[in-house]
Amino acid sequence: MRIVYFTHSLASCWNHGNAHFLRGVLRDLIARGHDVRVLEPEGAWSLENLLADHGDAGLDAYRSAYPELSSRVVPKGFDVEAACDGADLVIVHEWNDPALVAAVGEARRRGGRFTLLFHDTHHRAVSEPEAINAFDLSGYDGVLAFGEALAAVYRRWGWEGRVFVWHEAADTRLFRPPAEEGPRAGAVWIGNWGDGERTEELERFLFAPARDAGLPLEIYGVRYPADALAMLKRYGIAYRGWLPNARAPELFARHRVTVHVPRRFYVDLLPGIPTIRVFEALACGIPLVSAPWSDAEGLFRTGRDFLFARNGAEMAHHLRAVDRDEGLRAELVRNGLETIRARHTCAHRVTELLSIVGSLRGDEKEPALEESAR
Repeated sequence: MRIVYFTHSLASCWNHGNAHFLRGVLRDLIARGHDVRVLEPEGAWSLENLLADHGDAGLDAYRSAYPELSSRVVPKGFDVEAACDGADLVIVHEWNDPALVAAVGEARRRGGRFTLLFHDTHHRAVSEPEAINAFDLSGYDGVLAFGEALAAVYRRWGWEGRVFVWHEAADTRLFRPPAEEGPRAGAVWIGNWGDGERTEELERFLFAPARDAGLPLEIYGVRYPADALAMLKRYGIAYRGWLPNARAPELFARHRVTVHVPRRFYVDLLPGIPTIRVFEALACGIPLVSAPWSDAEGLFRTGRDFLFARNGAEMAHHLRAVDRDEGLRAELVRNGLETIRARHTCAHRVTELLSIVGSLRGDEKEPALEESAR
């Protein structure tokens, strides 16, 4: 197939979690022989921030890890119909300008022969529904929602039968255990501070428990304001700044445990949707302990793939146990890897995507490669 994906940014993962998943999916599509083209807007917020903080060298890790991927930067007002011409499948991510979303839908209505999907990987449908409702999706064939709770929102908006659950997953070509085990010590957390959506939870389920367990903790991420940095200092936490996502496996390989602290929207309003860091961490073979969230869709085996902590004291207990018990660490690593490899790789998601496209076209298989190379 010839596939066009409109993203916010492929090159930058600076506060842009969708880039993690997108890179893995596109790489798998390319490996299967599909023609993939990625378009991203001029002046993308994530890329601009990355370049401002780290310069062009901030893109080195991405370029090194994904040599087969590239994207074209397009200005406002570019020829959308020409960009979609000859495509079999077009996907538009929700972090795009409403005018672009509408223009691609109009290109579909005006005779575009491609299947057109809207890809939603955020909580705005429940936290800012007016922002999502501002999109004109009338020309779209379907919606890809990254969890059942989000898909249910779209069904209420009239997308019954045309919204599909498409969870994120781990790119196991990159996110995998180290080839050779080296020394591991302490805990690591990779995540952004954001807009205060989990400040209390981070203190209760990460900062205080790591201190109480006697575990040194390193934190990587962006958008940490002065008061957040002061809090980290009070807890004796080492803040390391931004980390290119392509380097996360090497960080996981140096630590004994990591922690999942979901944002409040994913606990209260969109249950069953974990951050992509859960998939990536388990794929790298690092034991994981999670703050409370409802695995409503049964993505994992609770208590086997990772440990749940109901409160701060239980989190400290689990962290202490994982740090001290080599057998427990080995069991969690083995179980987590088993589940990721069986169900949650980007290759699994590509197979699901091709099945979704087939169902919308009235067949259950992708168009033949030789037929779509027009």
